[in-house]
Amino acid sequence: MLDIPSRVRVHVETLLAAQNDMGVCDAIEQYAPVGKPDVMNAPHLPKVAGIDSTVPSPAHTVAPTPAATGASSATSPTGAGAVLQDRLAGWVSDLTTLHELTERLARTATLSDALQELLRAGAALVGARRGLVVMEPGDGLGPDTTIGLGLARADLGHIETVPRSSMSYGRILDGLPGGEGEIAQPDLFSEDGLDPRHREVAARLGYAASYALPLATDAAGRLGAAVWLYDEPAEPVERQRHLIGLYARYATEHLARLVELERTRACMTTISEELLPPRLPRVSGVQLAARHRTGPRGGGDWYDALPLPDAALGLAVGSVTGSGPSAVAAMGRLRASLRAYAVMEGEDPVAVLSDLELLLRLTEPARSATALFAYCEPALRKLTLAGAGHSPPLVIGARRTEFVETSLSAPLGMLACWEAPSVELTAEPGETVLLYTDGLLHRTGDPMDRAFARLHAAAASVPRAVRDDPGAIADHVLRSVLPDGLDEADSDEDVVLLAARFE
Repeated sequence: MLDIPSRVRVHVETLLAAQNDMGVCDAIEQYAPVGKPDVMNAPHLPKVAGIDSTVPSPAHTVAPTPAATGASSATSPTGAGAVLQDRLAGWVSDLTTLHELTERLARTATLSDALQELLRAGAALVGARRGLVVMEPGDGLGPDTTIGLGLARADLGHIETVPRSSMSYGRILDGLPGGEGEIAQPDLFSEDGLDPRHREVAARLGYAASYALPLATDAAGRLGAAVWLYDEPAEPVERQRHLIGLYARYATEHLARLVELERTRACMTTISEELLPPRLPRVSGVQLAARHRTGPRGGGDWYDALPLPDAALGLAVGSVTGSGPSAVAAMGRLRASLRAYAVMEGEDPVAVLSDLELLLRLTEPARSATALFAYCEPALRKLTLAGAGHSPPLVIGARRTEFVETSLSAPLGMLACWEAPSVELTAEPGETVLLYTDGLLHRTGDPMDRAFARLHAAAASVPRAVRDDPGAIADHVLRSVLPDGLDEADSDEDVVLLAARFE
């Protein structure tokens, strides 16, 4: 039996009344008759739910066993006290279990983690070993997903080959007759009319019974369905159904919030991607590749590559302060303005950034941004670039891997008049110039000097076999600087890489 944390307090009389649908006084009178037993006259109630090891564990899955001494002992004061103590132990244990499971669910921050926790908690409550949850919101806006517990991806694929109408989750999700509430199938193979494919899959995966619950809320409507699978013919008893019902009621509310959060994140990602170039231009003499990772709230990091007169090319990366919809909108405005200035005076990167700084200071005085713009002449393998508070580019080649020396300058919007000298760079044939935003460094969690050292080491370790592919170079740097999925992890920092390989 579970131990009770000190913060869990149970009002015994109220619990008795609620369990038996009666008033508090009536509950006390029924379970504490005249001539109170000594245990009830004690200053405090006896310890229960694991605190006192002498209290027997309550029966969660079987009906109460009749008292061995007959009806006389059940009506005696001592017998009534023992029954009350045993019932209290069971109720407190159930409350403690639900408290712990809901706390664990509340700590999940993503939809996939919450679904996994729902399956694990539900399996413990109904006494199953495996299960699956199918998310399919009724409004059709997604996200649609299927997650299994103790089932491999191939097992889920086998289950999906069964006609949907013959599966319990299919009847729930499609609103078929019998799918309005819980669906228990205690012995699949003894059912008349069981779909042959369902029988085949159940025998192949080794489950003989199932119990399904709809996942729905009054506000969000239907979200999905959860199914737990038994290895042998079985079904949850009334007490287990009561507990899983209480847990599912809370879990669906939590899932509804995470679904809305997931939709918001997907929307922000889509908007951010749509504000960036849909494709990179093809210019003779240079190969381009870009990688972009957006944080969950959407950020202001951006990149651009646009053809300019005289077979030139403009390359830019930048970052707007803040996150969320306002930062994404500001990023779109800033990128569009830079494109216009680049077309007019792109051969002078300092003038481009000066115009951009003036626009930012006049139109959005409360916001700042970093930016780097390079005027590229592919035929000469020459770049003229200027940066405003931005990290220096990185040259990656067979004979050198080094940062480009750029002058220190303030971000845009920080000074009354921004200006900084430009620098020129001539790349060797086969070398790649990598532009990136500060998010690549910040996501490492290291101090900036160590982050720069990690970036340099990642660029120097690019395999020789992939040095001809700027996309492969960008992927290698991204994985090396941000290992173990940090490039995909939730972070307030966006990441942008723009690689230009000269032929």
